[in-house]
Amino acid sequence: MSGRTVKGVLKTVVAILLFLFYMFPFYMIVLNSFKDKRDITKLPLSWGGKKPMTAQNYVEAFKNMNFLSVFKNSLIVTGCSVALIILFSSMCAYIFVRKAWKINNFLFLLMMFSMVIPFQVVMIPLISIYGGIFGALNHRYTLIFMHLGFSVPMSVFMYHGFIRGSIPISLEEAAHIDGAGPLRTFFQIVFPLMKPTTATLVILYALALWNDYLLPSLILTDRKVYTLPIAIALFQGTYSNQMDLLLAGLVMAIIPIIILYLALQKYIIAGVVAGAVKS
Repeated sequence: MSGRTVKGVLKTVVAILLFLFYMFPFYMIVLNSFKDKRDITKLPLSWGGKKPMTAQNYVEAFKNMNFLSVFKNSLIVTGCSVALIILFSSMCAYIFVRKAWKINNFLFLLMMFSMVIPFQVVMIPLISIYGGIFGALNHRYTLIFMHLGFSVPMSVFMYHGFIRGSIPISLEEAAHIDGAGPLRTFFQIVFPLMKPTTATLVILYALALWNDYLLPSLILTDRKVYTLPIAIALFQGTYSNQMDLLLAGLVMAIIPIIILYLALQKYIIAGVVAGAVKS
């Protein structure tokens, strides 16, 4: 057996072991979501228990969570946030790259600096301002606005690198000669070429915002505007928990984001490399 063959086998084995290691928690969640609460605690690794496995957990979790309502809230918040992040950050990055304004370098550096500030540092002051002064808590648009503010710097950084290294300015010059204005040039020429970076940012931010618990829990205290993570967390209390319903709720919340990831996965690596390496 040659050295290349041995290396190939070792890489395959390591890849399989890493896959099993990372998939094990997901396997445990799905397996135990069909069990009774006592069997989850006493026999978490077994395929059975004292009570037969059943899908009744999903039915009860669906009703207790008011799943359709919280799913709609999560869909609105995540969908609008991601759409606005993509729109504003792509346009902002395009201006930074193509316009030789002196203030552009300063603003770009300011955005990059904001990326190193932890959210926990501004968390309490931010909530105090929006809640105490503006009275803007318990609204989905407030959460969308905050997601936009915290997410745009990273998106601008990704788009900035892609536009600078992968989109030739000659295409825009040709469009300008043909009579296309700035908006038409951007949306019909430049933006379609940024598909790898766009797909990467869509999946990254959709995953992050869909699963976000901390910020929504600070802003949304009315059950009518709860998102999925907050509704699922209600199954775990201070003195007791409904682990069977919690796990079933987690599985139902995971499915939409897995579908989105499978649809966009082929663009992710290309987008990350193009946006980060060439910046």
